[in-house]
This record gives sequence, structure tokens and C-alpha cells, in this order.
Amino acid sequence: MTKVSFFDRRVIETFLKVTAFISTALSLIVIFVDIPKECKEVYGGIFLISLLLIYFGIWVWSNKLTNINVTIEGSDVTIKVGDIFQEPDFKVIAFNEYFDTQVDNIIISEGSLNGVFIKEHLDIAVSDLDEHIAAYDFDKDEILGANENRKQGKKLRHQIGSICIYKDYLLTAFTKFDDSNKALITMPEYLEFLINFWDRVNRVYAQKNVSTPIFGSGITRIQGHKNISDEDLLKIMLWTFRISEMRFKYPARLTIIIHKDKIDKINLLDIKSARNGI
Repeated sequence: MTKVSFFDRRVIETFLKVTAFISTALSLIVIFVDIPKECKEVYGGIFLISLLLIYFGIWVWSNKLTNINVTIEGSDVTIKVGDIFQEPDFKVIAFNEYFDTQVDNIIISEGSLNGVFIKEHLDIAVSDLDEHIAAYDFDKDEILGANENRKQGKKLRHQIGSICIYKDYLLTAFTKFDDSNKALITMPEYLEFLINFWDRVNRVYAQKNVSTPIFGSGITRIQGHKNISDEDLLKIMLWTFRISEMRFKYPARLTIIIHKDKIDKINLLDIKSARNGI
């Protein structure tokens, strides 16, 4: 999939910088090396072909970009393709507002990041994680009360954006659930979640690196915005991070992980070229 056009302004600017360097180097060489007249046309042709290949290479690189670093209000941010479970320090796993742990493809899908964490990376019994969450010292405003009418799963609701720390994982309440255990989140709620989330990360990160997925990029979608792209979600995350009070102190950084199947839909050159990543 072509994300960057062949004559994109940024591709041309990069090409001109490279050619300026090459031209300067060749000019210095020509001062000391005498090129025979009969060879000048051959060398000139080789030079032009080389420039075409360099331009083509820059264009391909721009489309295949899978890792960028940006600075947002003084915080170092990495956006890359990867496996969040391989990242150092804190890894963010999105749960629903009840912090359910029942992976049954009804409440939690096996294919979701949440499901993979519980099924493949949790190092204790699920019941022990439930006890940890139940005993966790949430702020008073993070507990919204019990939903006694809920037939499956837990009953205690939490404010979206709430965080429960378990070892090197930040478990966060991301989606709301209806009576049919269907994950729901509107765009206003998505923005509310992100603002709350960054605020709580700021309280608990303890100058450690924090890695997150692109929230809403998986099974959960935004109500009323079925066609919103992963790139748009990423830009919203970066925008809310910028306007929040969250600041990572060096050497800690934020890393946003893109699933390998999603990178073809995300133009990292756009994000890298923009001010503050957006």
C-alpha cells in the first residue's frame, strides 16, 4: 500500500539534502582528480542513474517506515511496530470498566490484547489477579459503584482511565459495557478516557518507560466513527498527551506500539514531519 506519493514534498526535500551532500563531495574530488573528457559522459550518466535510484530508495523508505521518534512538549515518544509484551518497564493493557478477566469470547475475546495477556502472559492464577484488583487502592472518584443487575462478569464499575498496577503492567479501564456485555465507547468518552489515563500515568509511572497499544485499534471501535482510521486514533492519542500534564522525565519515554498488521494503514512520515507529532 502506497502511503506517501512519489512526488511528496518531504521526499523531495530529503532527496535534495542528500544530493547537496553528494554534489559537495564530488566537487571536492574533482578539484584534485582530473577526469578524462571521454569519460565525463559515462560518469555523468552513472551519476544521473544513481540520483534516480537514491530518490526511489528514499520514497520506498518513506512508505516502509516502521519506527519514528518524536518529542512532545519535552517528552521522548517512540512510535513503532512491535510486541508490547517485549517492551521494558510498564506495559499498558486495556480492560473494560469492570476489570473483567473472563476470557470466553463473550466478555473478553481470546484475540484481544486483553485476552492474550490473561491467557498467555499472566504469571498467576486468574483468581489471584481478581483478588489483586479487588484489593487495589483506587481513588474514591475511580469507583462508580456496583451494577447489581449485571448477570455475567464482575459488578463493580470503575471510571474509564482508572489504572491498576500489577507488577510491570498498567491495567486500565478503557471501555464501557452494556447489558449484553458489548464493549461501547463514544468519541467524547474516548477523549475522556485518554485525559484520565494520561493523568493517572503521570501519578504512577515513577520515571519508568511506559508502552501502550493504539487504544481502539483492535476489536473495540468508536461509536459513530466506524470508519475512523488507526492513524487518526494515534493522532488523537498524541494530541491528548500533548495537552495533558503528563511529561516523561529523561531517560523515561512513552512508546506506542503498532500491530504489524496495522502499519500499512499508518503514515509515520506524516506524524514525524508534523510539529509535536500531530
